[in-house]
Amino acid sequence: MSVEALTLTLVLITFAVYLYIGWWAKVKDTSHFFVAGKEIPAVANGAAIAADWMSAASFISMAGLISFLGYDGTIYLMGWTGGYVLLALLLAPYLRKFGRYTVPDFIGDRYYSNGARAVAAVATLFISLTYVAGQMRGVGIVFSRYLQVDIAMGVLIGMAIVAFFAVLGGMKGITWTQVVQYFILIIAFIIPAAAISLQLTGIPVPQIGFTFSDIAQRLSSLQVELGMTEFLAPFQNLSGLNVFAVTLALMLGTAGLPHVIVRFYTVKDVRSARWSAGWALIFIALLYTTAPVVGVFAKFNLIESLHDQTVSDVREITWVSKWEETGLLTLDDKNGDGVLTFASDDSPANEVTIDPDIIVLSTPEVAELAPFVIALVAAGGLAAALSTASGLLLAMSSAISHDLYYRIFKPDATEKQRLLVGRIMIFLAVLVAGYFGINPPGFVGEVVAFAFGLAASSLFPAILLGIFDKRMNREGATWGIVVGLAFTLTMLLLMRS
Repeated sequence: MSVEALTLTLVLITFAVYLYIGWWAKVKDTSHFFVAGKEIPAVANGAAIAADWMSAASFISMAGLISFLGYDGTIYLMGWTGGYVLLALLLAPYLRKFGRYTVPDFIGDRYYSNGARAVAAVATLFISLTYVAGQMRGVGIVFSRYLQVDIAMGVLIGMAIVAFFAVLGGMKGITWTQVVQYFILIIAFIIPAAAISLQLTGIPVPQIGFTFSDIAQRLSSLQVELGMTEFLAPFQNLSGLNVFAVTLALMLGTAGLPHVIVRFYTVKDVRSARWSAGWALIFIALLYTTAPVVGVFAKFNLIESLHDQTVSDVREITWVSKWEETGLLTLDDKNGDGVLTFASDDSPANEVTIDPDIIVLSTPEVAELAPFVIALVAAGGLAAALSTASGLLLAMSSAISHDLYYRIFKPDATEKQRLLVGRIMIFLAVLVAGYFGINPPGFVGEVVAFAFGLAASSLFPAILLGIFDKRMNREGATWGIVVGLAFTLTMLLLMRS
């Protein structure tokens, strides 16, 4: 069976499971729609948190960022992981103890201000929209390569699937879907990593193979020979101050992500919230200790496969021709000698341009692994993107239907009205997310980093000071969110212009 046929089969099976869970978990009250009735077991909630947090950026882009940035790419690894620890240990138990549904709910009640609640809801929308654009982009990339459909069509298919189980099941349906998606994505990430580690080092455990082999040193030397940045040399692309600032921003942004924070409200008590955080850390560590290995091994294999090879020979390789069709891999024989030169992207001599988002997805093909493993990676990429997208859609829906509609504009709304508005908002959010998935402001990891910056500058300070400083008042919280959000949005827009 071909890779495409296997991929289609696995994707259809996993999508059928997601749809069944959405139907099985359909809810009729707002408690189950917004916080799953606070009935989720701690270990299941830990898996759901991990799936919600480990987005397409973690599965698809992180190894790509490490591959292309080298040592400096670890800022994403440190920032995102450190931020989760900060959230789990410092903020989550206190937020759960406060007992509200959402981040704007906490801010509105803590500062006794509907104005603060409203600006927090707006910040949640901006953060979630930016973040979800990266997820839908990831869905489109997977579909465009493995099912030979246009990226836009891939995004539309993903929109339809996530809308179904999110609209019907709300947080309950999303949670149990994310539990399944976590195990799909982690298996899809670790199996090819183990196979490539065995292939390159003779050791099937990726982390051990990486530690006790010289692949990283060989890659570093190879890049120097090709006139590229030394892979293991720190601070080649960023100054030490920039590394510190970006890592800190990513940490604070992680701790302020509204769709992750709300997960701690889906368990019955504070003790369960703490256990959820512990389980999630274990589940996250499985992928985050494997990603650097994949990044190094993948880059080494890519250079070995493409550098100094003839253009005609390379284009006969199936995976090369397929990725060229997507536009995410470009071969350009600039000097007309018929031989490809692999150099840094900004070098005039470079004749191979690779989008960082294809590193993980292409790695099994480059390493010539079994077609089933290639298909499994595609299903894992979709699981990672859809799991986070569903949580973000609910965060946007909650911000409008619960925090604005119910808590500010119509406090006497019935249960039925609130549920209807929540479902309509998810549907509208899916449409907006789909648009930004088709027209993203950058590659997956870059877009997600934008969202972390927005969360760090707007919601995180109001949450942290709201918990630990009794002197913090509604004026400070409100204007802090407004200024932080406006300043960061302006900076990001100027960067992209």
